[in-house]
Amino acid sequence: MPTNAPAIILLNPQMGENIGATARAMMNFGLTDLRLVSPRDGWPNERAIATASGALDKMPAPTVYESFEDSIHDLHFVLATTSRDRDMVKPIYSPARASEIMSARTNERQKAAFVFGCERTGITNEDLSLCQGIINIPANDDFASLNLAQAVLLIAYEWSTTNQKKPDTEELMQNHKPAPQSELHGFLTRLQTDLEDRNFFRAEGLKATMIKNIQNIFTRADISEQELRTLHGILSALRGNKTPK
Repeated sequence: MPTNAPAIILLNPQMGENIGATARAMMNFGLTDLRLVSPRDGWPNERAIATASGALDKMPAPTVYESFEDSIHDLHFVLATTSRDRDMVKPIYSPARASEIMSARTNERQKAAFVFGCERTGITNEDLSLCQGIINIPANDDFASLNLAQAVLLIAYEWSTTNQKKPDTEELMQNHKPAPQSELHGFLTRLQTDLEDRNFFRAEGLKATMIKNIQNIFTRADISEQELRTLHGILSALRGNKTPK
């Protein structure tokens, strides 16, 4: 199982069966940190244990908190699922994109969580204000309500799939170490100097924007050390510093 997998937080869950089904969904995809905020029927819950089909026996006991703020005290990044429009500015992610972001953060040893509101009312705006972003599951507009455990299963599956996926560039880059930012910035400084010497920035008012565009081209490219040496060679050749054969 992943050593730094995200937690699952259930806010004010009402039915023990949904807690048990959530634990089962979590264990299906290697998640073991279950946090409960003020479960209506208290904890432990016999119905939850029965519905979990043994999952609760294979994971640490759920931690129970009195408030959402307490449940996230040790976390760095929190995303909440909601299907309702909210009157606040928050980044909104698809399950797939949210899982990519979450996987990247947990792989950097950050502690994070997916949050799910209670069955009847969902997550409050007050609790949502404590989250870094929103996950919107693209369900049928005429029937968008998901069972709590179904929502957890969907997000857990997306996270597991993303976390196990090897980057498409891994095979290409394994023998080509990415260039350090300091070296890339050194190349960009040299490039800017060469362009200034050749009067490339003729429209003085647009110079800052043009420089930013050039920087974006190269920083977005994830250039390797070997590629950067090639680019330096190109600049040297254009300056006439290369001796022709």
